[in-house]
Amino acid sequence: MLLNYIKIAWKVLLRHPFYTFITLFGISLTLTVLMVLTSFLDHLFGTHYPEVNRDRSLYVATIIQTDSARTSMSSGPATFDFLTKHVKSLKSADKVAIMSNFNFSNTYVNGKRIKLNTKYTDAEFWEVMGFRFLEGKPYNDNNIKNSDHVAVITDALRDQYFDTGGKSVVGQNIEIENINYRVIGVVKGSPPTRIYSYSDIYFPYTAPKSNYQNKGLRGSFIAIATAKDASDMPVIQSEFDSNISRIPYSEIHTDKNLTVLQVKADKYFDHFVNTFARSSTQRFMFYTVVSFVVLMFMGLPAINLVNVNVSRILERASEIGVRKAFGAPSAALLWQFIIENIFITFIGGAFALALSYLIIYFINSSGWIAYADLTINVPVFVISLAVCLFFGLLSGVLPAFRMSRLKIVDALKV
Repeated sequence: MLLNYIKIAWKVLLRHPFYTFITLFGISLTLTVLMVLTSFLDHLFGTHYPEVNRDRSLYVATIIQTDSARTSMSSGPATFDFLTKHVKSLKSADKVAIMSNFNFSNTYVNGKRIKLNTKYTDAEFWEVMGFRFLEGKPYNDNNIKNSDHVAVITDALRDQYFDTGGKSVVGQNIEIENINYRVIGVVKGSPPTRIYSYSDIYFPYTAPKSNYQNKGLRGSFIAIATAKDASDMPVIQSEFDSNISRIPYSEIHTDKNLTVLQVKADKYFDHFVNTFARSSTQRFMFYTVVSFVVLMFMGLPAINLVNVNVSRILERASEIGVRKAFGAPSAALLWQFIIENIFITFIGGAFALALSYLIIYFINSSGWIAYADLTINVPVFVISLAVCLFFGLLSGVLPAFRMSRLKIVDALKV
């Protein structure tokens, strides 16, 4: 029966090529936009190079200080000292890395300025991240302890700064702000959309100008704590909350009477949302707005497809009337049109998949996003299939139900 429905749908598609083109064009265009958008969201929030442990990582990135009435607020990253005391000390965490937000600096090659993003990290940064070393190795605890002037650079900076001639640059010096650093490693760079791993050059936190000696709460560093297994993350969060609750009042209180401290160890997506929606009310509004936008984004094309399907099915009214006259039940006609519609939607989905590959390839190779690695991987493909099925049902049920309920005499009149 299913095969017969698909054969009928195929015959219907071949009957009016131009009409079929318009239908498939609408379906393909809508699904292409959704697939590319899904791929981009996966690029932003998924577990990808070099943040290969993101699915079992907790981020301590923002300290919020308020007064008791919540009328004044100050927020920002933490000091290295604060993170060492309260995050590095977590016994339930597998590893804890501390790194600065990226800073800006300049270097010069043959009188030409190169603008750089710089980052200061500890040695565990290289264990929490999954950077691929093209040359050399990362700095270690001894380099940090000895305050060595060493650096790890990206392949892009290597190609800009050094005239390698195919030779390794490990051991050569790079001058940043009148300070010479010895290059000990070269890594494949990280996309700028992954702000905690992105940089052009990485220094030990004991390098000049890192300001890691600052005391107090607020600074320019963040911490990432990884769990051995994702199921362990609630335990780490609980231990971290316990650590924060034991901070003495004297350390929290400021001359601006900001006496309430809020610090969380969040998963990456929660950390992203909490950046601009900190209260439960703001988060409710955020999710409501996002849901509305998604509903409108998917609903409008679906309504358009419903109209297309109504017109497509309407031209088969005489066929429906004849079949009903010979005893075909309404349920059989309903399922036939639904299956036909899903079949057509999946054909449009196949075109959309091919078109999405081309667009993603173009984005990755265009250089718009450095080191962009948008892909249609298994999660994106599964979501895309679900979207195809959703659109097939959403745009097919209403016209199919309407036509299956058509009276024989009315159907034969159309």
